[in-house]
Amino acid sequence: MCPVTTDLPHLGTSIALTDGGLETTLVFLEGMDLPCFAAFPLLLDAAGRDRLDSYFRHYLDIAERHGLSFVLDTPTWRANPDWGEKLGFSREALVDIDRRAVAQAKALRAPYVARGMTVPVNGVLGPRGDGYRPDMKMTPVEASDYHRDQVVAFRDAGADMVSAVTMNYPEEAVGIACAAMGAGLPSVISFTVETDGRLPSGESLREAIETVDDETDGAPAYFMINCAHPSHFDSVLAEGGDWIRRIGGVRANASEKSHAELDAATELDPGDPVDLGRRYRAMRDRFGHIKVLGGCCGTDHRHIAAICDACL
Repeated sequence: MCPVTTDLPHLGTSIALTDGGLETTLVFLEGMDLPCFAAFPLLLDAAGRDRLDSYFRHYLDIAERHGLSFVLDTPTWRANPDWGEKLGFSREALVDIDRRAVAQAKALRAPYVARGMTVPVNGVLGPRGDGYRPDMKMTPVEASDYHRDQVVAFRDAGADMVSAVTMNYPEEAVGIACAAMGAGLPSVISFTVETDGRLPSGESLREAIETVDDETDGAPAYFMINCAHPSHFDSVLAEGGDWIRRIGGVRANASEKSHAELDAATELDPGDPVDLGRRYRAMRDRFGHIKVLGGCCGTDHRHIAAICDACL
């Protein structure tokens, strides 16, 4: 099985950081109302754009202080047709938002790049349905058709790569990887797992990764795990195997709670940032090729700082 590609510039460095949990930070720490857990509407007014810039600067500054590269995401996890329709956005409006998102990210990274930092702009796609439940399954062809407009919008706006985040069954991931390949953009596929280390659809992480690679001739640049605590997938990684070489990054949750428990939560569980950092260090000690490190639900700049302290 092919290892992680080194074509993307941040993979040529020791460690690359990402941000933490954007939506959970805005909702639980900053008291914002985000209908459908969607951050992309913030791009439509100056106050919202300023809030997004402030959020991402925390993480860019951490990366710069440590001399690390940073993968700068667009806040577009919910910017697909089904979620857009629920929020009153047409397909045309969503394409415009995707382009705005890339333009804003490029402007935000400019001073950091000018100072020598590596900051690829990453166009983020989310699942068509719920991130925790594979309730709207598509074939790979249907998924490619469904997500193609967003991928092309990212490409046309100048994104460096795209990532499909919180994928919960393989077929949608295959479709997105194919859409990105057709658009000429590097892709990253990030799966989420339940407390037993398996996808919500029941496949093992190994089965999901191997399915995507087999169906796309190894198109993704690398794979990631997100929206799960390290305790949920430690045992899966411990099984070993060549397929693990395809995992290039992790964005873990702060909490050890299950997806069902997190869905029902009315308060944020921030976990223990220091413990999370130690878990990342233990993972890196065993799997040094996993170099894209960040957070997901419940994490903020404190967790990313703790990861840096533990891993550097």
